[in-house]
Amino acid sequence: MQDKDEGYLIGVDLGGTKLAAGRIVEERVVDEFLKVRTQGEAGPVGVARQIIQLIERLVHPGQVKLKGIGVGVPGSVVWKTGVIKRLTNLPGWDNYPLKSVLQDYFQVPVVVENDANAAAWAEFKYGAGEGSIDMVYLTVSTGIGGGIVINGQLLRGTTGTAGEIGHMILNPQGERCNCGNLGCWETLSSGTAIAKKAQKCISQGSKSLISSIAEEEIKAEHVFEAYQRGDEVARLVVDEALDYLGIGVANLVNIINPQKVIIGGGVTKAGPIIFSAVRSKVQTLGYAQAALTQILPAKLQDYGGVIGAAALVMEH
Repeated sequence: MQDKDEGYLIGVDLGGTKLAAGRIVEERVVDEFLKVRTQGEAGPVGVARQIIQLIERLVHPGQVKLKGIGVGVPGSVVWKTGVIKRLTNLPGWDNYPLKSVLQDYFQVPVVVENDANAAAWAEFKYGAGEGSIDMVYLTVSTGIGGGIVINGQLLRGTTGTAGEIGHMILNPQGERCNCGNLGCWETLSSGTAIAKKAQKCISQGSKSLISSIAEEEIKAEHVFEAYQRGDEVARLVVDEALDYLGIGVANLVNIINPQKVIIGGGVTKAGPIIFSAVRSKVQTLGYAQAALTQILPAKLQDYGGVIGAAALVMEH
C-alpha cells in the first residue's frame, strides 16, 4: 500500500450497527484499530461527526503525515464524487456529500466507496482472493453485501450500484426488505433474517433452546448455537437460510464464472457449516465448469473493510 516513511492512511468501515477505523502504516498492516457503535439515530451529520472523532483518535501530531482517508459505506455511492445516494440500513443519507465533508475537515485526499467493494478489494489484493483475476466477495452480516472484481478491476456499473447482490430477489413472495422490495437475498440469509425467522417461530408457539440461550434479544449467533445443540427450530431456520445462501452463490457463479467466491461477515463465524452448505449447492446448481469455483472464507475479516478502503485511496 505504501511505505511507513511516506506516511500512513486511515481506513473507515461504516456499518449499520458498528463503526470501525484503522491506521494503516504499511501494506496490509493495521497498527491501531478502533470500533464503536454506529450512532445511526444521529443522522448523517451526527455520524459524520462520529467518524471525524474516530479518525482524530488515530491521528498523532508530530509523527509521519496522514496521506489520505478511505471510507466504506453500506450502500450506493457515486464513487467519483463521494456523494452517498442511499444507505439501506441507515436512513436519511440520500445525497449526502461525505467525501467533501471529510476532505474539507482533514485537508487530505478522501475516497468514499461501497463497504463491500472496499472489503472485496482488500481480499482481492491481500486476502483469500490473492492470485485471482475474477472474484466475487460476499459479506453476510446484518445484511448481505458484495463486491465483484472482473479482470482485476472493481465492477462499479454505470451508476455505481454494481455488486448490490444482497438485493437479488430470490423469493418474490418473501419478506419486505429495507430497500422496499420483497424477497431480497438479505431477507432470507442474512444474520438479521435468521434472527427474525427464529423469533417468529418462537412467537408462534414453537419451543426452542434459542429462548434460553438468547435470554433477551435473539441474534443469529444464538440460533447457530441452538443448531449445534440439536434444536429443531434452529435446524429449520438455519437450513432454509443456508439453502437460499447456496442458491444465491450458485446464481452468481453461473453468471460471472469467477475463480473464487470469498465469503466473510459475522454469519461466517458459525464455521464450516456455512461453507459446506454453499459448496454443496454450487456443485449441484453450478452450470458445467462454473461448479468448480473455489468457495473460501475471507482472511481479513474485521480488518477487511478498513484495509480495503485505505487501499482504494492509493488506487485513486
